[in-house]
Amino acid sequence: MKRIQILVFIACIISARLFAQNPASKPAQLKISAGLIEGTVEASGITSFKGIPFAKPPVGPLRWKAPQPLTSWTGIRKADKFAHNPMQKKVFGDMGFRSAGMSEDCLYLNVWTPAKTAKEKLPVLVYFYGGGFVAGDGSEARYDGENMAKKGIVTLTVNYRLGVFGFMAHPELSKESAQHSSGNYGLLDQNAALKWVKENISSFGGDPKRVTIAGESAGSISVSAQMASPLSKDLIAGAIGESGAMIHPTLAPIPLEQAEKNGVAFGSKAGAASLEALRNLPADQLLEEASKPGAFSTAANVDGYFLPKTPLEIFTEGKQALVPLLAGWNSAEVPFQALMWGDAPTPENYSKKIKQLYPDHTDQVLKLYPGKTQEEVIASATALASDRFIVYSTWKWLDIHHKTSGKPVYRYLFSKSKPGPKVVPIEGAGTQPAEFDGAPHAFEIEYAMGNLATNATYTWTADDRKISDIMLSYFANFIKTGNPNGSALPEWSPLSNTVQLMNIGINTAQEAEKDGARYLFLDQMYKK
Repeated sequence: MKRIQILVFIACIISARLFAQNPASKPAQLKISAGLIEGTVEASGITSFKGIPFAKPPVGPLRWKAPQPLTSWTGIRKADKFAHNPMQKKVFGDMGFRSAGMSEDCLYLNVWTPAKTAKEKLPVLVYFYGGGFVAGDGSEARYDGENMAKKGIVTLTVNYRLGVFGFMAHPELSKESAQHSSGNYGLLDQNAALKWVKENISSFGGDPKRVTIAGESAGSISVSAQMASPLSKDLIAGAIGESGAMIHPTLAPIPLEQAEKNGVAFGSKAGAASLEALRNLPADQLLEEASKPGAFSTAANVDGYFLPKTPLEIFTEGKQALVPLLAGWNSAEVPFQALMWGDAPTPENYSKKIKQLYPDHTDQVLKLYPGKTQEEVIASATALASDRFIVYSTWKWLDIHHKTSGKPVYRYLFSKSKPGPKVVPIEGAGTQPAEFDGAPHAFEIEYAMGNLATNATYTWTADDRKISDIMLSYFANFIKTGNPNGSALPEWSPLSNTVQLMNIGINTAQEAEKDGARYLFLDQMYKK
């Protein structure tokens, strides 16, 4: 007994002295549930721990199993470099990893903390990356947590399985599962990370009762799913979503039965008719097979375990995490070309496209999304393509949580355009935007996380830096208090009977909703 008391005392001393090192002089060590880890005190005074495992490697017989508890280690485990990124193809040109390379062994997280002792009980941010559930990694520089940590927040990025590795269901998998479910492994990885946070974050100076989850695109969709899941909803105190919710038509979950059929069909195409054969495929080969056109479609499913119902049904019933929510979208999520499919943005071509998409509601759509001039066509086609892609689902998430949660809900619109030329010539149609006016999908991430300096693609201006300061402050305030407001920031009201939103851009200001009729129309369309 005396020996145990001494070991506990030593562990407490290690945790208490964790951040007593001089910046950039010595490694920082602390004790977590699985053993001792050693991170780095950055020049800024923030202490980082990279590549911390939070579950056993999901390889071999653990492929397509829920994440399993770690085995403790002896000695000191280095946590000064990012670990492996999940298995994926290079499908997005704006992703740049700082990882140790790609591997099926990918269940790691990274922590940045400003705490000087383990007793500070600071608010915590857990950030899930985007990438359509087929790409992404917690090592991406745009998600780096150091600048958020400077705001007094213990900040984490979390890896989760992607594509066929993270979302393949199969009858044999459901049969071997104690919950008779399969497929939602990437979401279960996120849940395992949240459980790890609850158990360990106090060692980093964080408060396990003040955990906000956040993410962009698939990360935002993940936030909505974690809020809906009975496995996660009690592990979080707040939520931030940047463009996306798990609501039709945006990566909505499919029935388990359909997901299992998809898994069987994939196995047949891959020449692996049994679960054993699928598990025996090398990871690189499995990735290649799943990446063939039409071979595998990544989707979560209503498995009766992680998701007992669709997120929309759960939110409608008020059974989600009843926590404050801050969410929004960008002003030009996708370009008009996503609707026009290569046709010039003329009123004639636009009207033809609307008739094809909405044959029974053409006139109504043309009133909501007018296109009498090229300028109108570009603006309306951008708006409609964006709404159909990801805006509507985000709007619905905000709307239904506001109606059923009883908690404050804050809505934003990010409207800062990319720096650079605004127009280029287009043959036969005058000029068009160089890309499109407004903020495209994922463009807000560096602003929100204070990481403009990590992206050398653009020449950032004073306006960009000011907007980033504002957005980072809003997010940090919300993480700390459930309210984004603070001194020297434009006042941001939560949703009420009169919908207000914060337009974050060149002239950040609160404004009344202007496009509600569009979302109500789409709401009726998606109910059919």
